[in-house]
Amino acid sequence: MTKPALHVPLVEAWRGPIVESIMYGSAAIVDSHGRLLAALGDPGGITYLRSSSKPIQAIPLVERGGMDAFGLTDQELALICASHSGMDEQAAVAASIQRKAGVTESALMCGVDPPTHRETHLRMTMRGEEPTSNRHNCSGKHSGMLALAQQMQVPTADYIQPDHPIQKVILQTFSEMSGVPVEQIPVGVDGCSVPVFAVPMYNGALAFARLCDPSGLAENRAAACRRITHAMASHPDMVAGPGRFDTLIMQVGGGRIISKGGAEGYQAMGLLPDALFPGSPALGIAIKISDGDQGDYYTGGRARSIISIEILRQLGAITQEEIDGPLAKLAARPTYNWRKVQIGELRPATFSLAVSF
Repeated sequence: MTKPALHVPLVEAWRGPIVESIMYGSAAIVDSHGRLLAALGDPGGITYLRSSSKPIQAIPLVERGGMDAFGLTDQELALICASHSGMDEQAAVAASIQRKAGVTESALMCGVDPPTHRETHLRMTMRGEEPTSNRHNCSGKHSGMLALAQQMQVPTADYIQPDHPIQKVILQTFSEMSGVPVEQIPVGVDGCSVPVFAVPMYNGALAFARLCDPSGLAENRAAACRRITHAMASHPDMVAGPGRFDTLIMQVGGGRIISKGGAEGYQAMGLLPDALFPGSPALGIAIKISDGDQGDYYTGGRARSIISIEILRQLGAITQEEIDGPLAKLAARPTYNWRKVQIGELRPATFSLAVSF
């Protein structure tokens, strides 16, 4: 049994002159050499990455040559790393991956989930269209896993089971990227039925730091990591969707930042080399909101986007102008009652990262 993490206040909900609620959590900032540069709360707390692990889960397909073997594009790779919104163009990209890999939508074992993109969901409802598996936010990941099974020439049936060859390869890859031995990684079942991994916050951040600076990895893996980060940064609209934190922060980052959220209040981000200043190291950032975060997971939750933006601000990765502009709805912000009267605000707790490079 793992010990409870020692979380600290990260975000405060003010009503009038007092703090009404406090959202606790932890964060770790790590470079690709494994140096813990800053932490909030407990960087050793063990928790599931949930969908934040998707870019790592995509590595085996890319490093084994699956992209070239099936003629997959960077846009399709971005969707393989995504928790997408179920929009028409995203569902079409999932179908394209399946077509190129020689599988069909019926092979997906992620289940069926209505689009989280409200306009898409409304249009489908008005025309009487029922959602299918390709609308599920994990359909890209599952399509990529089926492609990996085809690439490895193993059965596609039961590809979600932990003892399936592709899941063993994915777990081994995650172990190597995070620096945690396979036998020490708790494995659960994710919302879409595939295995999901739990590691200390430090190691989740390390995996993203190595993803962003794979220079110390084997040549095939390093090339795969670079292709994944390029695909995500080039097609942020595939990774999430309009108005969602991962998409917006990567658009603002302009190729310097990758971001992938997960359920239950997990957020992983990576800064590429030179993102902060010439010669700055790649960084991995892992954040966990202890109560799983209240609010809409698909837009960054009630607390997660606020603390993510504050950490990036303190690091110098984003400007105040960007926070006040495209990120305004997800950063520290006023709160209103049903009559649209401002009654308080959500804002980060007071802390200083004091990172020294």
